[in-house]
Amino acid sequence: MFNKVLIANRGEIALRVMRTCREMGVRTAAVYSDADRTAPHVLAADEAYHIGGSQARDSYLVGERIIQTALNCGAEAIHPGYGFLAENGDFAEAVEAAGIAFIGPPAASIRAMGSKTEARRIMSEAGVPVVPGDKSGIDDHKAALKSADAIGYPVLIKAAKGGGGKGMRIVHTPNELPAAFDGARRESLSAFGSDEIYLERFIEGPRHIEIQVLADKHGNCIHLYERECSVQRRHQKVIEEAPSPALVDHPEIREKMGNTAVAAARACDYENAGTVEFLFDPASNDFYFLEMNTRLQVEHPVTELVTGFDLVHEQLLIASGQQMSIRQEDVKHRGHAIECRLYAEDPANGFLPDAGTVTSLVRPEGPWVRVDSGVETGSEIGVFYDPLVAKLIVWGIDREAAIRRMHRALGEYRVTGLTTNIGFNRWVMENPRFISGNFDTRFIEQEFSPEVLTSESREIELTAAIAAALWEQKKRSVPTVDGARPSSNGNLNAWKQTGRLQAMR
Repeated sequence: MFNKVLIANRGEIALRVMRTCREMGVRTAAVYSDADRTAPHVLAADEAYHIGGSQARDSYLVGERIIQTALNCGAEAIHPGYGFLAENGDFAEAVEAAGIAFIGPPAASIRAMGSKTEARRIMSEAGVPVVPGDKSGIDDHKAALKSADAIGYPVLIKAAKGGGGKGMRIVHTPNELPAAFDGARRESLSAFGSDEIYLERFIEGPRHIEIQVLADKHGNCIHLYERECSVQRRHQKVIEEAPSPALVDHPEIREKMGNTAVAAARACDYENAGTVEFLFDPASNDFYFLEMNTRLQVEHPVTELVTGFDLVHEQLLIASGQQMSIRQEDVKHRGHAIECRLYAEDPANGFLPDAGTVTSLVRPEGPWVRVDSGVETGSEIGVFYDPLVAKLIVWGIDREAAIRRMHRALGEYRVTGLTTNIGFNRWVMENPRFISGNFDTRFIEQEFSPEVLTSESREIELTAAIAAALWEQKKRSVPTVDGARPSSNGNLNAWKQTGRLQAMR
């Protein structure tokens, strides 16, 4: 096992990796930008090294500087987390060339799966079902129109080198295609440095279901079953759960999907942790390969809670050349887990991100509640990085219990200083369609509007914000309104009238 690991990331994922390293007796080295000088992940690491300016392109995306830092501090391995350089084949190759272990898949696997067209080709040849569409990129309107006619409308325009919903457009008629094609190319070039585009059939009302896989250097490859990721905004996941309610009554489909994911991993000579994503058509019970994420997923905690395995622990074992500690027959689902991504954003205003200082923070507690966060009171959520406040994950004996627990935990989560989507997540937990389990990737588009965040839910958030501020004042023994301490139930109206609430916002 390694003696020291450098974590080439920030925030909650850096802290998440550090905790497992500490349990395994492995020292950790953090890297940080100007904006992150006092960030929690910097303070938690055994060692920390400055690598550049606040912009990611000046720090977390400078692979050469990160590798040199690892060499200078004696780190034997680099864990990339997710985002930044995690799925950069050139970086993975450079890490290995420097004599440092990369805690992730081989560069060739990253490159193959990083190109959506190449991934589709590899999967087709391996017998993995793919959505009908192009086998290579297209670069002009004429080719796009010809492809769309062959596939059949509606079609989905996608970036060949990207993900996360960027460079993606749905086209229903030939007249819409040229403008959508040009827009997708521009967005893809800006986000991924490549304007390669391809088309595939748009499946109406699919569910987004992904399979967690693990593979080691000794030929072992297993799956840890599925995660449901259909609650999305702008093609980006916001709530995930395991197991999928769509597969609860279809164990044969779950097993087939898991085995197909293993076949997909073997087809690209995969090693370490990865995720094979599928589109599932509930009308036909067919599923199609969507893409493979060659890294640890943001939503990996739900798999950990329902299987009992630490995925980062397995990543470290595999990267150090050992066999993974899990066999396929060891993997069982136990209960139900749900994860909500808590962002600094305004759901009532198109989910626009917010920025500011977290003036107070109270996290939920209780049995089977997990909070993965890199944000504390006083933390700045700025414009340089993803506005993730935390991942809130709960476990329940069944889905109904997990939903109730999540609703309760969200009600206890109190953040002041900026706008968050906590109220939106509570609304989802109350939504009859979500509770029924009968939803698809159009859920937010079809169900949500700013009006559903009623005055009652806003009052709950207001009360929570005030309670958080009172709690912070109590800890610091600062006098409250008129020098008096609040009663046990607080005096909401008095605080509303003081004008102090505006400052808390």
